[in-house]
Amino acid sequence: MVTTSTIKKLIKEAAKTRHRAYAPYSKFHVGSAVLGASGKIYGGCNVENASYGLTICAERTAIFRALVSGEKKIQAIAVLYDKTALGSPCGACRQVIREFGKNLPVIQANLQGHYQIRSLEELLPGSFGPEVL
Repeated sequence: MVTTSTIKKLIKEAAKTRHRAYAPYSKFHVGSAVLGASGKIYGGCNVENASYGLTICAERTAIFRALVSGEKKIQAIAVLYDKTALGSPCGACRQVIREFGKNLPVIQANLQGHYQIRSLEELLPGSFGPEVL
């Protein structure tokens, strides 16, 4: 279980990286942060592209940043939108998050300081993962 202090740190990093989002087309700025097994936090933001299919979401940016930095395991992820709704990963991001465990805590947050925690299993029931290969 992730502590309240760690949750707040993840949300703070997601808010910080949200400001770096490159979203000239949608104007939809998203920030994310992951907690690596080392205890280090890695932030990410969405990066859009004129060829929309090449856009990458904040969650995948944060995960890939952690992996490039040497992390092999992710303990939690937070996602924060620039709206009042609680952020929730898209289907592609849910599948990438699933690679690191179906019980991984996903912290869905907004700019008003509200958040909820759901497991990846709740967000992607009956998922396909590495254990079936």
